[in-house]
Amino acid sequence: MTPNKKPVTRKQTSVVRSIGPMVPLAIALLHGSMTNKPTLGPSAGSAGASVTQSQSTGSGTLAGMHCGGGTTDSPACSAPYPMLTKGHPVDWFFVFKLNGGKFSMCGGGDTRTCPFGGTVQTTPSYQSFGQQYVFASSEAPVLQGGGKDCLGTTTGDPVGATFDEIYEGNFHFVVWNDQFYGDPKSASCGGDGCSGTWGHSKGMVAWNEAGEGVVMQVSTPSWPGAGSAKTPRKDGNTLGCVADNDVKVSQHFFALRLTEPDLAQVLRGLANASVVTDTANAQIVNNGGPDEVQELVKVLGVKSKSVTYSMNTLSTGVRLISKPSDLHVPPWQMVSSLLGGISLRTATWWAAPQIESTTAATKIGCWDSTLGKPGAVDIATTGQWSGTVFGLKGGPNSDANHAKVGVSTTENDHLSIFGDMNQQGTLSGSNCASSQNGRGGMFFVMDNEKLAGSITGLIAGASAPTELAAK
Repeated sequence: MTPNKKPVTRKQTSVVRSIGPMVPLAIALLHGSMTNKPTLGPSAGSAGASVTQSQSTGSGTLAGMHCGGGTTDSPACSAPYPMLTKGHPVDWFFVFKLNGGKFSMCGGGDTRTCPFGGTVQTTPSYQSFGQQYVFASSEAPVLQGGGKDCLGTTTGDPVGATFDEIYEGNFHFVVWNDQFYGDPKSASCGGDGCSGTWGHSKGMVAWNEAGEGVVMQVSTPSWPGAGSAKTPRKDGNTLGCVADNDVKVSQHFFALRLTEPDLAQVLRGLANASVVTDTANAQIVNNGGPDEVQELVKVLGVKSKSVTYSMNTLSTGVRLISKPSDLHVPPWQMVSSLLGGISLRTATWWAAPQIESTTAATKIGCWDSTLGKPGAVDIATTGQWSGTVFGLKGGPNSDANHAKVGVSTTENDHLSIFGDMNQQGTLSGSNCASSQNGRGGMFFVMDNEKLAGSITGLIAGASAPTELAAK
């Protein structure tokens, strides 16, 4: 940030419309008839859902804007935004960090630096690491290879530039992660992280006094662990420079600009998902801004008693889904249902207790009456980039995956989904709260044909067997 420069401002109007419990289906049907898109939300045959759905619309885009570069033609940004590089804001970006087993070190070799604290790790756990990456953005939605530097360690890549804008700035923020590994220590649970019925969710959100800002969903344990250089983390706060090797396997990062109504919806979603944070710890929470935002922040960091999903459409058209921990259903089948029963292909940390691939005919006993019928959910076990096949299962080896991404496979749908949750748990049985079924999390759903086609190619490959075939 360069406070002596006049901030760039952007005209923007936004409207939030709350939709009552009996109205969402009618709105979705009307939307579908106007856009020729499949109806979203529970099917017409499902029970009257006690769910939350709303829509916010706003004008404005960051296309062509230059701010945050520290020069006369790129003054300080008026809000924290997703950044492709320093001084280059965009409406959104997606980064897939490739695993260290097949894409070791960084694009230019071992060029690690730790600008946000921490040390270059040489412990045995870091014998295998990878910070090579591919990325897409609102400017160029087809995946492309990253640069020679290590992801997250310079302002020349999307993760590093966005984090720098927040960390070195003067904004309000919330950081959440169910695996902080003791720094910061959790007031709610001990050990390396918070499991049980806490949300399986990681990320940060930052905003200005008007409530405009950015949310960045991450899949990395133990990063980030602080939101400002004014309150640094003892273990360091640079990707790949912390004690836990969070750059061994594949990870993902998704950042999206927010209006004030968007921010409020994100905060409600975080509360519904029971994310792990601590509003009394200045290292990870700096509350402020609009009164409504401050009140929503105050209720974070506690376990929600909700049994109701929420689904909201943000000003960018991205849909936000929040699953509460007490909605005991397989998470990606829930997403399929909420998106009108479309079929999906997903890549997550697929490890015991695995949920196998399912078809539209698979019987799911662990279900809820507010949800319609899901489509097929295919579990990717390998993907490929630039001719190299890489693993998409969870596991201790370096050719593994911890990202949580999905794409629609139904004809004429072009959805990309960035989530918090793995395909772990159960489809049926007496313990419907097993693993991820019994945890909360968020999903961001984007309708973009080029992006979806590109991610489809990234996670194309072998699949887990179907649940029917497995039995």
